[in-house]
Amino acid sequence: MALFGRVGGGIYTKAADVGADLVGKVERNIPEDDPRNPAVIADNVGDNVGDIAGMGSDLFGSYAESSCAALVVASISSFGINHDFTAMCYPLLVSSVGIIVCLLTTLFATDFFEIKAASEIEPALKKQLIISTALMTIGVAVISWLALPAKFTIFNFGAQKDVSNWGLFFCVAVGLWAGLIIGFVTEYYTSNAYSPVQDVADSCRTGAATNVIFGLALGYKSVIIPIFAIAVSIYVSFSIAAMYGIAMAALGMLSTMATGLAIDAYGPISDNAGGIAEMAGMSHRIRERTDALDAAGNTTAAIGKFAIGSAALVSLALFGAFVSRAGVKVVDVLSPKVFIGLIVGAMLPYWFSAMTMKSVGSAALKMVEEVRRQFNTIPGLMEGTAKPDYATCVKISTDASIKEMIPPGALVMLTPLIVGTLFGVETLSGVLAGALVSGVQIAISASNTGGAWDNAKKYIEAGNSEHARSLGPKGSDCHKAAVIGDTIGDPLKDTSGPSLNILIKLMAVESLVFAPFFATYGGVLFKYI
Repeated sequence: MALFGRVGGGIYTKAADVGADLVGKVERNIPEDDPRNPAVIADNVGDNVGDIAGMGSDLFGSYAESSCAALVVASISSFGINHDFTAMCYPLLVSSVGIIVCLLTTLFATDFFEIKAASEIEPALKKQLIISTALMTIGVAVISWLALPAKFTIFNFGAQKDVSNWGLFFCVAVGLWAGLIIGFVTEYYTSNAYSPVQDVADSCRTGAATNVIFGLALGYKSVIIPIFAIAVSIYVSFSIAAMYGIAMAALGMLSTMATGLAIDAYGPISDNAGGIAEMAGMSHRIRERTDALDAAGNTTAAIGKFAIGSAALVSLALFGAFVSRAGVKVVDVLSPKVFIGLIVGAMLPYWFSAMTMKSVGSAALKMVEEVRRQFNTIPGLMEGTAKPDYATCVKISTDASIKEMIPPGALVMLTPLIVGTLFGVETLSGVLAGALVSGVQIAISASNTGGAWDNAKKYIEAGNSEHARSLGPKGSDCHKAAVIGDTIGDPLKDTSGPSLNILIKLMAVESLVFAPFFATYGGVLFKYI
């Protein structure tokens, strides 16, 4: 479901978005969500398909997979005869506390902080994540003290590791706070309230080319701190509790998922409300309010991008479970079998991204042609006296999302089966490790590059500062350059980047499921070479 939601949903929404923006804003110079644009309905529907259904299924998948990875490792660990059941349920206790904490956090946003001005919306959303993280830390400390024995033993690749209850608390806490750090660093690089996005907007003075260059540079730079945060959480959690610690760190990062998901869904909901207001011809005052909500939602949506970090930890935990279940004692990088898998695995995210980007491009091309055709052939459409054919544009997005999802889906599902059967578990171990290492970097940079271009465009459109107003109103050369950057970034931030989570997680899950088969019958080619 996550694969269908993220990849198919991303293709659907971005085909409509790119088609609507290129013809509507750039060529015809009409406002966003204008009812004269034939692709406007497909664009609004796409927000729900990709940004809510796709994101929700992706995060749920990470949540379920991290829980399963922790339970699998816990099932082969010894917690003491009086504590086996309680300690094995520790991952479920962490998840349960997370739900309660997120419910309590919602009260702070609705009952304790009264929002009286547009400038107070964004801080109220940010406070939710900070409060939920702080409350979750306290909650995990309490259940670690009450549910776990003071000392217990974990088996790690045949070796025993003694762990304390407070050690396991630190594993969860380090993942929890690493997720918060990743969220706020992502926000810094993608919010138009800070200098990185403002620099990207300023680069539009000299055209779309410099906008693209600055946006790519920002995306590459934004990878640094999140990767360090992930690396620290991996080292600390593995040092304390081996693979069980990594699984718990992933669960900790996702424990406040309900709050993060609500913040992420805030933007698309506000955006759709604004679109309905525009199409219904409601008063300018209503549109100003929905725009204020949408702007805050776009800024804070970046905070929810911890999904990429959690996918890395979940995949690593599943990788450890696969290696253990397949009977691989050591994953030796110097072994030719492992190294060829490593280098091929590092290539897979690029191949996958190429497929998804091309899918969006092909679908957008059909959408652009249809929107142009309607503007050119329907008399009175531009003047607003005729009604566009919305259904045809919706059908183009629907057909494209179903058809174009097959190749990337096949790549994800068939790679572990082919590699495991033909080359064996050692090569498959290398493929999983390579895909994980390279996929995380590409996913973060793609998502942040696209987010920066999107908010650079919104920064110019809003004109809330002297600098923004100097870049010109809507329709100026600077604004058109920003729209081009935003259009390029749409498939990066909403299709290719987030979909890489599915690539690295689903390959690890499938490998774990078929591990006994690969261990017994795999490596057919190497037996004859």
